[in-house]
Amino acid sequence: MDQDASEVGVGPWDGDSPVGEQWDSELLVSGDRRNVIDKYRYWSLDAIVADLDTSRHTLHIAIENLEHDFNIGSIVRTANAFLVKEVHIVGRKRWNRRGAMVTDKYQHIRHHPDPASFAAWAAEAQIPIIGVDNLDGSVPIEAFNYPKECVLVVGQEGTGLSDGMRQQCHTLVDIAQFGSTRSINVGAAAAIAMHGWIRQHSIR
Repeated sequence: MDQDASEVGVGPWDGDSPVGEQWDSELLVSGDRRNVIDKYRYWSLDAIVADLDTSRHTLHIAIENLEHDFNIGSIVRTANAFLVKEVHIVGRKRWNRRGAMVTDKYQHIRHHPDPASFAAWAAEAQIPIIGVDNLDGSVPIEAFNYPKECVLVVGQEGTGLSDGMRQQCHTLVDIAQFGSTRSINVGAAAAIAMHGWIRQHSIR
């Protein structure tokens, strides 16, 4: 299958069409230019999601959406890379999907109108809420023992976790910093927090 070096993905399928329910007939004809790993080339969206669902981690990530934060898309993209079970949007239902780079289509996303409803979901699911913020009483994330099943929650860029969300957290963790700025980008903080769980519970 020849393709221009500047093009992403692969061109039309070369040869007889493969047999199986996972294949997308339109992609086989037109090519697959999506940003997916080679295993999923020419697969339908539903087939990819179903396959991912067979091996998703027990980690959840939650983001407070108070001011239509553009970082949410980036966090969703990272959650997809780490095969997080679900992404939770707390607050405003609408969020800027541009930074997700279409990865939101492969990720389960659940909305909660406020911290109380989010906490009610976590309590019913028996999943502890771990807040990520550099606040008094937080513990160093570098030495934190992540529960096998948990939900990490990050706040709004700049302001961090809201008072209402802090009250719902079982534990608060912070990321070591050594420079002059008070905080790091919330998308970066979420990535560090998620990767910390990966290092403890999902080493390949």
